Amino acid sequence: MDLSLLFAGTAGSVPTAARGLPAILVRAGGHRLLFDCGEGTQQQLLRSTGLPDIDAIFITHYHLDHWLGLVGMIKTFDLRDRGAPLTIYGPPGLESLRKSQAPLIGRTGYPLDWHELEPHGEVDFDGFSVCGFPVEHRVRAYGYALVEEDRPGRFDAERARSLGITPGPDFGRLQAGKTVDGVEPGQVMGEARRGRRLVLSGDTAPCQAVEVYASGADVLVHEATFLEGDRARARMTGHSTARQAAEVARDAQVELLALNHLSTRYFPREVRDEARDTFARTVVPRDFDAIVIPFPEKGIPKLVKANEVAEPAES
Repeated sequence: MDLSLLFAGTAGSVPTAARGLPAILVRAGGHRLLFDCGEGTQQQLLRSTGLPDIDAIFITHYHLDHWLGLVGMIKTFDLRDRGAPLTIYGPPGLESLRKSQAPLIGRTGYPLDWHELEPHGEVDFDGFSVCGFPVEHRVRAYGYALVEEDRPGRFDAERARSLGITPGPDFGRLQAGKTVDGVEPGQVMGEARRGRRLVLSGDTAPCQAVEVYASGADVLVHEATFLEGDRARARMTGHSTARQAAEVARDAQVELLALNHLSTRYFPREVRDEARDTFARTVVPRDFDAIVIPFPEKGIPKLVKANEVAEPAES
């Protein structure tokens, strides 16, 4: 399946003319998943790829900058006569949010479900799952890991022929795990190929949970609200410095680190350079940049700048 993420908002608590509040759109096969929905998210999506019929929204925590765009998006879907169901997931506290916003949302013409995730709870989709895990912030907060199922190994057609298997339907049966004329799949199938892994930290101080879930990940999106000169303030507010995020990426041996939740205190290049001193494969996306995550045998994750993204808008 195709796997990529679009940065719809990369700012911290305060939006700027160039950066919106936190929101990341993940495309995973035919699914469209939104992680956080800061104020103005639907407008950010309309300005970039268009507003897709999102399948699910995952909220990391309930500070306003991470969910305030939710009500407007829900109502827009209603006005567009959406019919497909929409599920909103989040850590404990989501039910309180639902009740507080119910008078604003009213009734919707499509099924709208709110689901509180238990720590380490998983949501299954076609070919992958999303797991929410506790992180260390001032309030109850989750990071999320998208984990693709392992894929079958490569089929060795020459080996199959040498064992007397005729090309055609019998090749397909072997690839489906069936024994054909005494030849077992393990004789002609290579080792299973690992699924891809994408991890989003949400707002957090450096914590072991992120490192564990990000172990060997293709992409880690980690907040970098502060630089090392403000490390004490980062600790006090439950955030990370760029260097701390890079240390997590280095220790987890991820393929690519993307930093977000940027403060207006610093230039993006300062954030990037501090992280790269520890972890060279670091990028600092701008709004509307994307990261494409190919299968490992086809290459490494790549940052695609907004002006390079050529995808028709969805109405």
